[in-house]
Amino acid sequence: MTTAEYELYVGIDWATQEHRVVVLDAARRPLHDRIVRQDGAALEAFATWLVALVAGRGAAIAVALEVPRGALIDTLLARGCHVFAINPKQLDRFRDRFTVAGAKDDRRDAHVLAAALATDRPAFRPLAPEDARIIELRELSRLDEELGQEGRRLTNRLREQLSRFYIQVLQLSPAADEPWIWALLQRAPTPAAARSVPRAVIQRLLTRHRIRRVSADAVRATLRAPALPVAAGTVPAAQTQVGMLVARLQLVHDQRATCGARLEALLEALAESQEHRDVPILRSLPGVGSRVSATMLAEASRLLAGRDYHALRAHSGLAPVTKQSGKRAVVMMRYACNRRLRDAAHYWGQSAVRHDPHSAAHYQRLRARGHSHGRALRGVVDRLLRVLMAMLKTQTLYDATRRPALST
Repeated sequence: MTTAEYELYVGIDWATQEHRVVVLDAARRPLHDRIVRQDGAALEAFATWLVALVAGRGAAIAVALEVPRGALIDTLLARGCHVFAINPKQLDRFRDRFTVAGAKDDRRDAHVLAAALATDRPAFRPLAPEDARIIELRELSRLDEELGQEGRRLTNRLREQLSRFYIQVLQLSPAADEPWIWALLQRAPTPAAARSVPRAVIQRLLTRHRIRRVSADAVRATLRAPALPVAAGTVPAAQTQVGMLVARLQLVHDQRATCGARLEALLEALAESQEHRDVPILRSLPGVGSRVSATMLAEASRLLAGRDYHALRAHSGLAPVTKQSGKRAVVMMRYACNRRLRDAAHYWGQSAVRHDPHSAAHYQRLRARGHSHGRALRGVVDRLLRVLMAMLKTQTLYDATRRPALST
């Protein structure tokens, strides 16, 4: 659809309770300015009113927002409207067209969105209804990430408390991030209690958690080492905090395990469906596990479907940014990207270097040129993305034998 085919351009300054809406005609003249509440009846009434302005032809309306998803967008897409999203930083640049003084308000932002969509549509990203399973996958992958972050925060707090009075446990697990350590702390919450724990109890705990790197005798000897001398009251206070932290850590660990199992089930279901034949291709690549593949599919499903290598590497933070002025040129890491995709690419690169000889060799070549660890990992994943695009276009699974032989 060309620009002339849209009869209305709608800019919506999104908010949590009320949205400011400005409607422009094809010549970018203001027609309407209204406020829409964030509730079901108000959104339905707004969509009905908007489509009625063009005699029910939703495809004649172009809507611009700063957010890529939500109830408002789903309502407009269901009515056939064409919805576009833009990065807030880009909107900030468009705002300078209308004021050099830096003035800003909701009505002005909505007007800028509508006018910019009419004049610079390539800067906007078109939105479309998504598969229900992709939506669920996105929410689960983000929940899994949040649980992982919460677990790391709690682990850091636990380690800090243990360092105050109970360093014997940290000698067994310096990070204090293992479930068997949490179980040990529940059985022996203080150094005094640890000295009386029977060897049989320790052995059962190690067996239940499948710990083989340390023996029951070694654990018992470590726990019976002299405790740190601390002020009176320190042990009871720290013990209370440790008990609460362990309970919360166990809960987060169980919830993340449940989330991971659900993610795996969703990926299996997507891999078996005819509509998502790209899933098994993506998962066949070296280094791509459940969490990396879930993040890639959830955050970049349209880019994968469009086989858009350049956009995908930019959104993943793999494409560097070049700043050049006169004789000065600087190439730097891309920070304006999808943070979740960037983290997934980093973990993908780490896993690929460990398990794929081709990726490990490429990593070593980049390191030999003087690149940092992070830059080398981005180079490894960038090359794997090229391989992925070729596999998606030919609908073939990864075959390491088809890659060039490693030089000796």
